[in-house]
Amino acid sequence: MRILILNGPNLNLIGRREPEIYGNQSLDEFIDTLKQRFHDCEIDSFQSNHEGVLIDKLQEAMDKYDGVVMNPGGYAHTSIALMDTVKAIKIPVVEVHISNIFEREAFRQHSYTAEAAVKSIAGHGLEGYAEAVEYLVKR
Repeated sequence: MRILILNGPNLNLIGRREPEIYGNQSLDEFIDTLKQRFHDCEIDSFQSNHEGVLIDKLQEAMDKYDGVVMNPGGYAHTSIALMDTVKAIKIPVVEVHISNIFEREAFRQHSYTAEAAVKSIAGHGLEGYAEAVEYLVKR
C-alpha cells in the first residue's frame, strides 16, 4: 500500500513550535519511526506552507497513492479549495490534527477539510498519524 502524508503550514516547525501543545519531537523524526512501524507500506511525506502546492500534491496523489493522511494545519479552518480537492480525488483522505481542535479557539473548531475526509482524528498528538495509517491499511 502506498500512502502520502501531507502536511500544511507551520508543521515543519513541530518540535520547536509551542511544545506544550505539539510536543518536542519533530514531525520528520516521527515519520521516520512511522515508516519503520508500517514497513509493509510505502510511505512518502511532503510539507508545504502554500495552499496551491498542497492542492497540486493531492491531485497528483490520485495516480500514485492508495490513500492520504493529511494535516492541513490552519487551512482546515479556511480552505474550501482544499475541501473541494479532497472531494474530487478518488482516494481516501484521513485528516489528522495533533492538538484537539475542539478544545481550542472557536475559529479552530470547524474543519472544512474534515467534511470531505473519510475520517478525522484530532487530539492524539503525533500518534494520530499512526492511527490514520492504520485506518487506511485496514480499510
